[in-house]
Order: sequence, then C-alpha cells, then structure tokens
Amino acid sequence: MSDSLGLDERQPDSLGDDSLPGIADAVDDVWAEVEGQPQAVEILTAAAAQPVHSYLLCGPRGTGKRTAALAFAAALIGVDSRTRRLAMAGRHPDVSMHEPEGRTLRVVEADEIIFEASRSPVEAPRKVIVCDRFHTAEPEAVASLLKTIEEPPSTVVIVLLSEEIPPDHATVASRCVIVEFNPVPDDDVRRILEREGVDSEGLDDIVAAAAGDVSRARLLATDASLSARRRAWAAVPSRLDGTGRTAVALVDDLRALIDEAQAPLTARQQAESEDLARIEAEMGAQARLRREMDARHRREQRLLRADELRFGLATLADLYRQKMPDGRHAPEAVEAVNRLRDAHACLVRNPNEPLLLQALFLSLPRQ
Repeated sequence: MSDSLGLDERQPDSLGDDSLPGIADAVDDVWAEVEGQPQAVEILTAAAAQPVHSYLLCGPRGTGKRTAALAFAAALIGVDSRTRRLAMAGRHPDVSMHEPEGRTLRVVEADEIIFEASRSPVEAPRKVIVCDRFHTAEPEAVASLLKTIEEPPSTVVIVLLSEEIPPDHATVASRCVIVEFNPVPDDDVRRILEREGVDSEGLDDIVAAAAGDVSRARLLATDASLSARRRAWAAVPSRLDGTGRTAVALVDDLRALIDEAQAPLTARQQAESEDLARIEAEMGAQARLRREMDARHRREQRLLRADELRFGLATLADLYRQKMPDGRHAPEAVEAVNRLRDAHACLVRNPNEPLLLQALFLSLPRQ
C-alpha cells in the first residue's frame, strides 16, 4: 500500500533522477501542473512557507488533489531540482504515499501510516506522508489515526486526500487545515484540452461528460465513441414503449456501449502494466506494486462504469428538463427528473446495473 509508484500519475519507466517525463518542465514551478484550482494553490503555497502538522485536501475525483499533494511535498522538501523531481513523482524517500488496496482504508493500513510517521526523514529536514482516499477509512482506522494526525512528530507533515468528510471523520478533519478542491470549471477543462492538442470537434461533449474531472476529460479525449453514446442515451425516450422487452433491449444496447467505452482505459492500464514489467526487469519482482496496481485498475474500471452511467442519466435529465416549460408535459418531466435523480443516488451503492436501468426505463414517460 505505501510507497506506491502511482503509475496513474504518468510515472517514468525507470527510477533514474535525470529524466522524469511530465515532471521536468514543472520543477521550477512545482504548482504548474495543478490546473483550475487557484485558491487551493494560493493556500498551499502560503502553507509551504510555515507548515503545520496536518492538511486535508477535500474535493471530488479528478480535481487535482493528488497532484497538489505532491507539489506541496516538493515545495516542503525540495531544496534542489533533483529533490523536487522525485517528490513530484512520489519517489523521494521522504515522501510516503499511501492508498487503500480495497474499497476501504482498514486498520492494518492505518497502522502502516502510523509506523511511517514514527520514522525519521532520510534526506530532507522533514518528511511528507500522503494518504489518498481517506474518505473510505473505516471508523476504527480513523480512530487509530487520530493521535498521529493530531500530534505527529515535528519532522512530519501529513496530507489527507478525501472526496468528502463523512460524519465519523469530523474529529480528524477538525485537527487539519482543510483545503477545498472544487470541480474544475468547464472553461478551464476546455483550455487544458486545447493546450494538450485535443481537436475542437467533439470538445463540447467531452467537457460536458467530464463534469469538472480533468482526468476523465483526458481519458474521454481519446474516446472516439463518446458522441455516439450521448446520442444513444438521448434516444432512450423515443424508444420507450412501456414494455419490459424494449427496456431490456435498451439496457443491453447501452451496457454494450459502456463496455466499449472502457477501451481507452484498458489501453492506458496495459501501458502501465508494461511500465511496471520494465521496472521489474531492472529491479526484480515488485509483488506489492503489482498487487496495488491490479487493485487500482479494478477500481478504475468500476468507477468508469459509474461515471458513464452518471453521464447517461444526466443526458436524460437534460432532455426531460427541456420539457418542463411545456405545461402539458411538465408534470411528467418533473417526475422523470426525480426518478433519474433517485437512480443517480443509487450509484454510490454499486447497484446491479441491468436491474437499475430496466426499472428506471419502465418508469420513464414515453416521448
């Protein structure tokens, strides 16, 4: 779990200090890769000059929390370009990365963070411990971490990354400086993609589907079938006839499109697997890194499906909202939007996809 290479952060193929692709250009300005979060960058830049013991970076996925945490680490320990490069890549010995292997952060994983906090820095005057997906921490793990987060050794700065602050995390949150990360504005997402050479054709669909998530926007930029999926979802109301057979056929068609949507992610994950294989060829088997990578790949695949469903439900909701000004269809449209909102809320519980969509389509009004 700890000291992960974090291959999803565009890591290099080897551990050499002299060439870290995607990082070198940002060494002089460690904040250059934190996109669309000027307030968070301002807070963290000031904090780096006089850091306190613990920080909690809170906001949705894809808003740059992990990149900002590594930039913050580089600012805290980066006495030279080598140190900054390694810190920003999550590879400096005094930057310790932790992430739950499964769906939740367990006590055994919290114990690793506590142990790491007890160790002295190797090179720098201080060390930075980053814990990703802290919102998944089980109550027992939160309780065990409280004292370390509240009073870590003077040479340790702890940075927690969280999508939200659940009620049983409130005590820990109160011991941290909270830095909010908001969804990246659509204009900023568009600017980032244009700067990275994404063709303007289809950019509107990409920006809308990304919903402020830059990581998802970059993935969708390599997905030629996005517009086709949007059209397929938009056609749902016109295909509904109130029968179960049609609902099942619609669900099968849409789920097949979601399966196809995994192709860009599959390609990226394959490249990461090959990167790790090259590292293993140089350094020997990396059982922990491979286990962590496999778990992260499964999580990414699960999240992609949920994102695709959210995109589809949002597309349908927009269609029905357009009918609200029409007095004759307004009650039906309002009811449809409410049902879509309920289905959207169910996604956090990892529901059975076919049953969720079939029940939804049987309840939606025909166009």
